[in-house]
Amino acid sequence: MSNASNRANTELQIVAPLRDRLFPNHEWVLLLVLLFECLVFGVVGDNFLTTSNAFEITRLSVEVGLLALALTPVIITGGIDLSVGSMMGLAAVVLGALWRDAHLPIVLAAGVALLLGLLGGGLNAFLITRLDLPPLIVTLGTFSLFRGVAEGLTRGIENYSGFSPTFLFLGQGYVGGLIPTQLLVLVVAVAAFGWWLHRTAYGRSLYAIGHSKEGARYAGIAVSRKLFLVYLLSGFAASVSAVIYVAHLGQAKSDAGTGFELMAITAVVLGGASIFGGRGTVLGTVLGLFAIVVLQNGLRLSRQPAELAGILTGVLLLVTIVLNRFSGLPSGGRQTETEEIDVKNSQVAVLSAVILLAALLVAGSNWVLVRSLRQDSNSGPNSSRSLTPAHRIQVAMMPKAKGDPYFVSCRQGAEEAAKELGVDLLWDGPTDLDPAKQNEVVEAWITKGVDVIAVSVENQAGISTVLRKAREKGIKVITWDADAEKDARDFLINQATPQGIGYTLTDETARIMGNKGEFAIITASLSAANQNEWIKNIRARLAEKYPDLKLVAVQPSEGDRDRAFSETQTVLKVYPNVKVIMAIAAPAVPGAAEAVKQSGRTDVKVTGLSLPNMNKPYVKSGVVESVVLWNTTDLGYLTVYAANALSKGELKQGDHEINAGRLGKIAVVGDEVRLGAPFIFNKENIDRFNF
Repeated sequence: MSNASNRANTELQIVAPLRDRLFPNHEWVLLLVLLFECLVFGVVGDNFLTTSNAFEITRLSVEVGLLALALTPVIITGGIDLSVGSMMGLAAVVLGALWRDAHLPIVLAAGVALLLGLLGGGLNAFLITRLDLPPLIVTLGTFSLFRGVAEGLTRGIENYSGFSPTFLFLGQGYVGGLIPTQLLVLVVAVAAFGWWLHRTAYGRSLYAIGHSKEGARYAGIAVSRKLFLVYLLSGFAASVSAVIYVAHLGQAKSDAGTGFELMAITAVVLGGASIFGGRGTVLGTVLGLFAIVVLQNGLRLSRQPAELAGILTGVLLLVTIVLNRFSGLPSGGRQTETEEIDVKNSQVAVLSAVILLAALLVAGSNWVLVRSLRQDSNSGPNSSRSLTPAHRIQVAMMPKAKGDPYFVSCRQGAEEAAKELGVDLLWDGPTDLDPAKQNEVVEAWITKGVDVIAVSVENQAGISTVLRKAREKGIKVITWDADAEKDARDFLINQATPQGIGYTLTDETARIMGNKGEFAIITASLSAANQNEWIKNIRARLAEKYPDLKLVAVQPSEGDRDRAFSETQTVLKVYPNVKVIMAIAAPAVPGAAEAVKQSGRTDVKVTGLSLPNMNKPYVKSGVVESVVLWNTTDLGYLTVYAANALSKGELKQGDHEINAGRLGKIAVVGDEVRLGAPFIFNKENIDRFNF
């Protein structure tokens, strides 16, 4: 009896090793991954291992980090919440509308936005716990519902900006000039969730629910009540993220938080949480979050395509999910400890292999880059100079959207000028119209320490703060194609004056319509500063010269050809008397032309701003009457020449002209470098151009 008692006491005193207690789900693997990323990017990335970049990484982690923390208990219980990104969009536009349109104090408007998050989370919780509906189906439905309501409130085009500096300090300010303000919110959230999940009976009961809801009920756990709180907190965290997001960007729009839910789920699963429930830690979520953000930041600082981060993160996520699935499958009725160790070792091996592949890609591409720079310096027009790649002027140039054919043609001219001048050109930006991504890229360029930043601005208010920060760091800033606020840049490279563009478009429309009738505009985005200026001048020209012309609608295409197609179809149905569609974005003209062509409306013509090559078939068929534009290749070419001159001190306030290579002398008017007047492409001359 005594021996049996001693054996029992001995067994009860067995304590898990310290490593297993600190890293119950092998989170140490992600810690090694993080260290490995830092090692690689510290070697190949510019200024990666700096204090300012470390804090910048944490600042970029806050919004997604809050969502990931809230999703950790959701996933531990075996659930999912796909609606958090959409709730961010809804909370953001409600905040903006209440502040700007209802004139509520910003604190009260933010409070209502937070309450809205609780209501949205409560809706999910009610449907899941009271009606016993699957979380995936419920949150997939509210994913569409919340985003749809946000777009309905704003028609998908309203943009709220102009918030007070006090509010913007929450997302753009720095405590002590170094620590991002919003980081303090994330730190508090990490501590709170860590204590709640790992140090309270409530938190530990969530693991029991994840292992078996029925078993948890038999153990006396109030499963429905605890799940209700979990989804309630998820909605609340989404609204907190929305408030910080608005303060960070300085704008509130219905697309806020798009894709954030997937990134947050990725961080949680990478951190060791099982999508089947019962496993996960706050530490793992934080490590998973930083593994993703460090990867994105490091790739950008080492001049790699931003898309590579998405590819590698996706590979990591799929591998982790598959291995988690196999680690939970029984072998012969029961998984032995040895089998579990084998699975964990294989997971470590695959994870390490993917990270190693990323490192090889980064190192290899940097080697190719350095080699190409050396070849350029030896064989280019400046080969006689002693300038080395390390001393080349770095011009960082950003389009609104990298995939837009308009900006692809601009890049051709930019690269031509960079080669002539021996300039190191960095070309990067979002793949579609995304002000948040533009800000991220500029922040990375500031950390990298480039000489000149040149931006085609998507949202004027949203990006001006970060451009001012660049100027404070001694970086020259120019805008091209679309302007920021004037105190946020040194010069604007203007393809033509807004008045010249607006007047030319209006005169061409009037010519087509015989000076009377109805027409509609298909723009890119109603938050785009340059297009808003064109529209303002179009309205002024109508009032001044064409009283019988009526503008009946202005619809956004968001820079997407298919969206322009559907918006044009809507216009033709709602406004049957429209005779001209004026599309003022490059993809919008062929999109509108295809809609008119398919409608069979031969009485309707299309004109607007676009590239000749995109519209030749429609121009020749007579659907597109004319295309108004400038030489986009020359615009990119001039931008790099101006950036180079600005960096060398050869372009200053008060100058009246600039020498721009093959373009000759280009006029400088105040703080604008002007390419020239717009050109009209039509059936008679369009074949002479190839861009």
